[in-house]
Amino acid sequence: MRYSLKAAAIAAVTVTFATEAAATSWDVSLWGKRRAFTEHVEKLAELVSEKTGGEFTLNISYGGLSKNRENLDGISIGAFEMAQFCAGYHRDKNPSITVLELPFLGVASLEQEIELSKAVYSHPATQEDLGRWNATLLMPSPLPQYNIVGVGVAPATLADFEGLSVRATGGIGAAMETIGAVPTSMSASEVRQAMDSGVVKAVSFAPHAHMSFGTIENGKWWTTNLNPGTVNCPVVVNTDALADLPDAHRDALLGSIDEALDHYVDNYNNNTMAAWGPALEERGISQVTFADSEIAAFKEAAAAPAAAAWIEDNTARGLPAQELYDLVTGMIAKGM
Repeated sequence: MRYSLKAAAIAAVTVTFATEAAATSWDVSLWGKRRAFTEHVEKLAELVSEKTGGEFTLNISYGGLSKNRENLDGISIGAFEMAQFCAGYHRDKNPSITVLELPFLGVASLEQEIELSKAVYSHPATQEDLGRWNATLLMPSPLPQYNIVGVGVAPATLADFEGLSVRATGGIGAAMETIGAVPTSMSASEVRQAMDSGVVKAVSFAPHAHMSFGTIENGKWWTTNLNPGTVNCPVVVNTDALADLPDAHRDALLGSIDEALDHYVDNYNNNTMAAWGPALEERGISQVTFADSEIAAFKEAAAAPAAAAWIEDNTARGLPAQELYDLVTGMIAKGM
């Protein structure tokens, strides 16, 4: 009997150690606060924990691990295992995915943005590009077309943007230059202070960000149909950390991506956009709608030159730039 009790005790300790050894905890670097932009990461953490019985956890930090412009650097050295970043914050570090930030691509929905991103993310050139940072692209953070909230006198025509300082990154910034605006690139968390101090007079964001980062608290006007483009903000994981996961944990992570994205889209379409109109009305923000002819002229002036410059610059980097551009535009033309 003594032997049996001793054996049982040893077995219990062994099981405990084995369970502890099998547990996995990843640090996830985001920024700002929980919002529509991060709902897929929050959902992913929930799903992974459920599927593994709590053995695999994603510890999400909003700014506690890294500055948002340094998340890709943190991934590269293994400072944390997962992070979100925006391509336009550092185009030189991730030129392949900036094709998705070109102005006036004509993306019609979040669902289409997801499909385009997945196609670009899976391209060998993109994987090699991000591989320089020991990063594996996990999933996109699909965003609708950007529009602008500003202070001061509302623009009556696009000519009124001449000389106006606008927070606009990537292809949107390049597009705004064609109508005389002065684009300034800064992270989302810097925008409110820049707007309050007069460093910028207007801010280009998706609706959730205008609400989350406070531009509508002192904004006076909003453009309803400028729609120059959007930004691409992937979630990435450290490649070594992904490879080191136990099979069950890796399957739980990768097998939860589509459900996490479905949750994100549903939340954005049904909650964020439902709140956007009332938020503007409550604050008396005037809505500026430009004539179709002006938007057409804006697109003509911005789209083709930006695409040509992107292809030339990135071909010189050694990327198959024309191939990536054709992949995106071809899918859009087919309605994919």
